[in-house]
Amino acid sequence: MFAASVAAFRPAARFDGVRPINIYLLRLLYALMFFVLGRSAWTEILTHQGAWESLDAMAWTVWAAFATLAGLGILRPLKMLPIILLEVLYKVMWMVMVAYPLWSRGELAGSPVEGMANAFIWVILPIVAVPWAYVAREYFTWPARRAGKQA
Repeated sequence: MFAASVAAFRPAARFDGVRPINIYLLRLLYALMFFVLGRSAWTEILTHQGAWESLDAMAWTVWAAFATLAGLGILRPLKMLPIILLEVLYKVMWMVMVAYPLWSRGELAGSPVEGMANAFIWVILPIVAVPWAYVAREYFTWPARRAGKQA
């Protein structure tokens, strides 16, 4: 039992050198996005009455597409990693640009953005789950250099 637990924290060739614990956490994130966000987004889209406000329609369709693609991430967690990176980037940017200035002035509590800030604070989960060394190796090195290391 202990050996199996320790193995979850060691890089695995099966997962391109990523620790299995990261794979499990990514699959959990994808499942949460697929089921929780997907339910909200698709329910809103399928039950909407009347004409859409263009920005609201854009937001709901992006979230529905995002949640639907997360279903693929359950099966292929590393191949769908860019959607997790997108999630981290847009949520951190929003927190820095919108929530932090309000919070630093003591105006976040009770403001219209408080609910979204409370939801976006959970961005810490994908930040922890992402295998950052893999991201650096796969997305921020020259392809020829990666190919040379694999050979």
